[in-house]
Amino acid sequence: MTRVSLPLLPPKPADRQDTTREPSAASQVSPDWVRISGASALALRFRSGRFGRRFDFGGINLLLNYDDGCRSDCAYCGLARTRPGTYEDKSFIRVDWPLVRTDELAERMARYEASLTRLCISMVTHPFAYRDTCDITERIRRAVATPLSILVAPPTLNRRRLERFHELGVDMIGIGLDAVTEELFRSLRSDVPAGGAGLKWDQYWQVVSDARDVFGPWKVNCHTLVGLGESDRDLVEIFVRLRDQEIFSYLFSFNPEPDSRLGEAPRASLRRWRRVQLVKHLVETERYGIEDFRFDDDGSLALLTAAPESLEEVIETGRPFTTDGCPSSGGEPGCTRPYGSYRPSEPFRDFPFDPDPADLAGIRADLALDEITERSRRA
Repeated sequence: MTRVSLPLLPPKPADRQDTTREPSAASQVSPDWVRISGASALALRFRSGRFGRRFDFGGINLLLNYDDGCRSDCAYCGLARTRPGTYEDKSFIRVDWPLVRTDELAERMARYEASLTRLCISMVTHPFAYRDTCDITERIRRAVATPLSILVAPPTLNRRRLERFHELGVDMIGIGLDAVTEELFRSLRSDVPAGGAGLKWDQYWQVVSDARDVFGPWKVNCHTLVGLGESDRDLVEIFVRLRDQEIFSYLFSFNPEPDSRLGEAPRASLRRWRRVQLVKHLVETERYGIEDFRFDDDGSLALLTAAPESLEEVIETGRPFTTDGCPSSGGEPGCTRPYGSYRPSEPFRDFPFDPDPADLAGIRADLALDEITERSRRA
């Protein structure tokens, strides 16, 4: 992706010491300001440039912005409260998030609405997050009718607040579960080294349940992150649990943020990642269960019991390897987050478009299915 700087913004004031006060009029904070992903900045012409491969992109991602940042301190997150540096200089999923005026953003959305496919507001853990998300939602809804999701911050919510989002025209809710076991969640998201907003596993699942009740089947998604120390069996169990509740699992590949507590941790190998993508698709779309897989003593995937010919039919579609995201109004992929799990110079981990024949050949090589199918066991 070619990067071109945005026009200079007024100087940002120093962080406030009393974070419970209302922001000053001079602050570039939400709801009057938001950050947008670098890809969104291209789509809305805030920046010039292009992607390395040409494809249609209309999924706009917003991120709330505060001088004092996010109160959570997740070990793997670029926005973590104890990660070194000022909040304005911190990254999120290792991509740029330029700061723009909310009203100007809504105007751009209206101007380019015909090419937009999905909008998403990402909350952070902050005392003003719910109030400001409602404000921003109302501004967007006055400007465009494009489907709108919210990636929520469960510590700021209850059932009534989820109902309010629904009343405002939000049609899908995302929950960043990320760690797929309670033990991992506690160690990476609850055990905060220097105080702050330790998150609660049970509270997250309560928000999942409430959102499912309020928004309905297949209108809620949980983000699941591969590479935080979970086993393949842990992932399959969460995929089945969510599938059985008619909740999507959106798959992300851990990509270490420099200077975060997991900044030196290794990523999942491309082979493991491809296999997990395939397994999730089989569970969610083909109704596979835990009994259709075999695992070794460490919980790693050892055998897929499906016939290789059946697996090849699924792989040929390319769909297991495209980006998990909320759909457009027509049901096609609407939020494709290019470069969310990898750098532009790296192989696509998830494809923001349908893989072409060359891509599929690379995917098959990555999968090395002969190692984990019945055919290999009979050989």
